[in-house]
Amino acid sequence: MKMLLAVALGGAIGAVARYGVGVWTGRVLGHGFPWATIIVNITGSLILGFLISYMALRTQFPAEWRAFLAVGVLGAFTTFSTFSLDATTLMQRGAIGSAVFYVLMSVPGAILTFWGGQRLGRILFG
Repeated sequence: MKMLLAVALGGAIGAVARYGVGVWTGRVLGHGFPWATIIVNITGSLILGFLISYMALRTQFPAEWRAFLAVGVLGAFTTFSTFSLDATTLMQRGAIGSAVFYVLMSVPGAILTFWGGQRLGRILFG
């Protein structure tokens, strides 16, 4: 139960932070380009990379705090940070082919399936 609460609280914080970045970038940079998404994805990946190293080196780092920060806060702030972690982990394990497959399936796959879902929604609803 403590783990679930840690993820939920972290997720709320990450979602509000992401919303705040969106509002701020809209005011400062305008809405013509997805600056907010780039900022949260790059920032979240940097922070997750740092945290993973820090937590790996600190064996006494509580599991609830790991879940709160990595899954909750950064998971809600951006899922791209987890994508970066997974791709890097595969590369570091020497599974270069799997890493390339993962990246090529994830990025174009997500874009294409989003497009397909959008088209299906338009066909069904209007």
